[in-house]
Amino acid sequence: MEVRFTSSGDTAFNVEFGEAIDRATNARVMALHARLKAAPPPGLVETVPTFRSLLVVYDPVATSRREMQAAVETVLADSDTAPGDGRLWRLPVCYDPDLGADLAELADALGLTMERVAALHGSAEYFVYMLGFMPGFGYMGDLPVELDRPRRSEPRVRVPAGSVAVAGRLTTVYPWESPGGWHLIGRCPVPLYDGGRPDPVLLAAGDRVRFEAVDRATFDGIAEAVGTGCFDPASLRAA
Repeated sequence: MEVRFTSSGDTAFNVEFGEAIDRATNARVMALHARLKAAPPPGLVETVPTFRSLLVVYDPVATSRREMQAAVETVLADSDTAPGDGRLWRLPVCYDPDLGADLAELADALGLTMERVAALHGSAEYFVYMLGFMPGFGYMGDLPVELDRPRRSEPRVRVPAGSVAVAGRLTTVYPWESPGGWHLIGRCPVPLYDGGRPDPVLLAAGDRVRFEAVDRATFDGIAEAVGTGCFDPASLRAA
């Protein structure tokens, strides 16, 4: 599919690379995002990657839509440069039915044991396609096909912060308490958003994530360390 430009309000436009949600399409999004971030055209405010498109926000005082689109088209005309590998994070998760309210129900619906659901979820390395819905909420794929299940028919009014959840071929960690319709299978004790950190959002589009199972005592210990400010999230980053 040819690249398509679509308007998004008075000071932004989308660069669309296709209709599919897959790594190949997203790689083109991330490559353009990286190039514009490395050498921003005059008037560029920010770029926001999504599954299949890049939102380009510009300052209308410093430039125009026509000039900014032309600058983006020039970058696109250059030879493709694959984006570098993002950071790899190892996030602890406790697969406990007391912390993952849907674990037992999901396992039953899939014809699996709760232990098998946890093992499958922890077996994959996930790619952060994009952030959205709320600050720090990462849409991560690709979930093992054995765990593919549509969202809940009735969303919850309150999902606890840190809940690890799955829906379709995606997984996520809820950074805040919020409504939500994904299946809750466990909980991560490390906040993915913390306004007190220099960079409040832990994950970024293009990062990779592995979930590592911990028991309830370890989960409680990490949660206590986080609460007292004695836990450094940077320790979760793989060397």
